Amino acid sequence: MDTFIAIDIGASSGRLMLSQWDNQQLSLTEIHRFKNSFRHLDGFDRWDIDYLIKEILIGLEKVKQAGFDTCCVGIDTWAVDYCLVDEEGVRMGDPVAYRDKRTNGVIEDFSRRYSLQTLYEKTGIQLQPFNTIFQLYVEEKDLLAKADKLLLIPDYLGYVFTGNMVTEKTNASTMQLLNANTQSWDPDLLAAIQVDERLFPPLVDAGTILGKLADEQFPDYDLPDTIFITVASHDTASAIIGTPGSGTDWGYISSGTWSLLGIETNVPKISAAAFDENYTNEWGAHNTIRFLKNIMGMWLIQEVARQQGYRYSFAELAKLAKETPGFQQFIDVNDPRFLHPENMISELQDYCRETNQKVPETPGEIARCVYDNLALCYGSELQKLEALTGTTRTLQTLHIVGGGSNNTFLNQLTADIAQCTIEAGPGEATAIGNLVLQMMAVGLFTTLEEARRAIKESFPCTVHQPNPFDQSIVLKYQSFLKGAQQHDKHPATL
Repeated sequence: MDTFIAIDIGASSGRLMLSQWDNQQLSLTEIHRFKNSFRHLDGFDRWDIDYLIKEILIGLEKVKQAGFDTCCVGIDTWAVDYCLVDEEGVRMGDPVAYRDKRTNGVIEDFSRRYSLQTLYEKTGIQLQPFNTIFQLYVEEKDLLAKADKLLLIPDYLGYVFTGNMVTEKTNASTMQLLNANTQSWDPDLLAAIQVDERLFPPLVDAGTILGKLADEQFPDYDLPDTIFITVASHDTASAIIGTPGSGTDWGYISSGTWSLLGIETNVPKISAAAFDENYTNEWGAHNTIRFLKNIMGMWLIQEVARQQGYRYSFAELAKLAKETPGFQQFIDVNDPRFLHPENMISELQDYCRETNQKVPETPGEIARCVYDNLALCYGSELQKLEALTGTTRTLQTLHIVGGGSNNTFLNQLTADIAQCTIEAGPGEATAIGNLVLQMMAVGLFTTLEEARRAIKESFPCTVHQPNPFDQSIVLKYQSFLKGAQQHDKHPATL
């Protein structure tokens, strides 16, 4: 097979992207795109999995209609959320979304029974209230007792299409249940949440052949002859595979709903300092580790646009921000109050009001507040990242990939504040990473370095060189954050 399809589903949209490799360049064509969101059902915010399945089938039918009778397919989605299935393999309801409020205060409760320091030392995964370990900690016990298997979202979708159950490792690492040293489920952590290891299908590496599409299960659709490959199924893992970095002196921001800022390494960096700064060590494909910080990201501006009824496009909001005086207020973009507020604009304004700062009112002022503070956060976290990695890593280039790579204003602002060169693009890094890992699985590329060279040659990036910047603004921002965070940095105490 020489045709590859990436099924890339995020929290707000999904798409099927088609690619081929002609030994010189990668092609990339969008076949199908659809919206995604959670809905409130049966007391929880839930994902509509049957809708996602239907949209994938529509997309695969379009592949066949476009003249491609055979293809390989890989699925990536967001992390941590899961489906429970019974002994008959039937899903037990729609999965609860990670932004649901059921995990509010869960880390603090969990910490009374288990040491958070020990949890981090075992897993190397940052503390987030929506991590799977904490979702399972508050999961309905009767439901868990009836469940035969737990499948993360991309693994569940793969099971629906092939009948085969696996747990892909890069995504599984985000669950905060895998031991970083043994590379297997940690029995102490499973005991702490009263879950048996038998709940999880076998762990497999990214790049594993999952199986053929069971097209007889979908008689209403005219589908291509399809082989599913278990790619790096956490979308961030795929995005970093799709980042065209070379050597060891580069970092990245995977900029989408979340901003994931970090480096790629081969050994987890688990230390007291990394724990204090809430850095994570997520597993990547081909024995890599993503040492990174999870930042609230473009979710802030996405919600601002939604609350404005999408009156302004993201490009228009960036233009309005550029025309507005900067650095009129500081906010902590990672404050949990911004995780899932009723109204993001009101939440931002209340935050500024409560901290005795100028309250942004106009669309330009609100957008500028978001972009200024995202860039300040990126710059400050890059300083922390270099301190945590020591003399072994001096970053010369920061790659910004994903949808946020198209935001020229934010990218230049980040280059100025961080005083580093930024290479922005490709915007479809997640889909591209998904695709090249499929290609590696069937032998078109031998190494990750070779695949990344092909990516760089196929998808030109935009370079942003830093302009002079008043670093006293960064110091004032950092001082503000220290004053604003009067409690522990970790969500456990929030």
